[in-house]
Amino acid sequence: MNATMHAVRAHERGGPERYAYESAPRPEPAAGEALVAVCAASITAGELDWDATWTDSFDGTGRDRTPTVPSHEVSGIVAALGSGVTDLGTGDEVYGLIPFTRDGAAAEYVTVPADMLATKPATLNHDQAAAVPLAALTVWQALVDHAALQRGQHILIQGGAGGVGTFAVQIAAALGARVTATASARDKDFVTGLGAQRVIDYRNEHFEDLVHDVDVVLDLVGGETLDRSWAVVRPGGIVVSIVQPPDQEKAAARGARGLFFIVEPDRPGLMAISELIDAGKLKPVVDRVVPFTETRAAYEALATEHPRGKVVLHVEHGGEEAG
Repeated sequence: MNATMHAVRAHERGGPERYAYESAPRPEPAAGEALVAVCAASITAGELDWDATWTDSFDGTGRDRTPTVPSHEVSGIVAALGSGVTDLGTGDEVYGLIPFTRDGAAAEYVTVPADMLATKPATLNHDQAAAVPLAALTVWQALVDHAALQRGQHILIQGGAGGVGTFAVQIAAALGARVTATASARDKDFVTGLGAQRVIDYRNEHFEDLVHDVDVVLDLVGGETLDRSWAVVRPGGIVVSIVQPPDQEKAAARGARGLFFIVEPDRPGLMAISELIDAGKLKPVVDRVVPFTETRAAYEALATEHPRGKVVLHVEHGGEEAG
């Protein structure tokens, strides 16, 4: 195995313009880690603005990590194992969410703590599997771990057509909830097809005039949409946001709970998600697949577009240096 690989790296903090496709040292797995030959990765809007992308902390006070590799969702094949790893084998097809304070998967190889990897869903190829971990785990942790969504409850999903929203609609429906989602008019049929029983056109309709006393609001938008959500949650209900902390005074006034959280790598969650996928109850929505040599352009496009589902980077091993 070569000591070098191709990777997309930034040597100083900034936006997509800082990234270049270049030769880099191939990492070696430490104790408890797996070296994954990356087959596909996917990118997330706003990822390059996170302090964790550039340092070893979430608040920007940590050590600078440049040069850094982006993209923290990976699907690939185990190429080597560090000491102490007994539940994975070389050649295993795996997928997972890489901790945000580590190098990501826009590279031919990446090291990942082995206990954060799960077996890739059998019914997906690697490009499809790479679209799953961050968004699906975010939804699973929001709805199952934090909101304890139950069969028959009513959930309002703010932003049902994006990368996270597409999983939210499907997982909520699979859990037996009654699903209402906001989306643009052009996405109404798309979101309905994912399992929403009602889709509200957020540009031309006010959701607070149309739904009341919902058990759970999942906020994927933030701002005034989050503030307006208090009008529709029932007393005793919960508003979960992945964008910003909900106003606790407004939560108390409504007799409800408000929660903000950041998704964490989670093998048991990925295993539960894999079961839903292989049972035909959940499918990733991939907006497009691009060569990982075009990572910079993909991030540039994501800054201005609102794709349906995820943008995936396809990794070919042993390719020629991109111009």
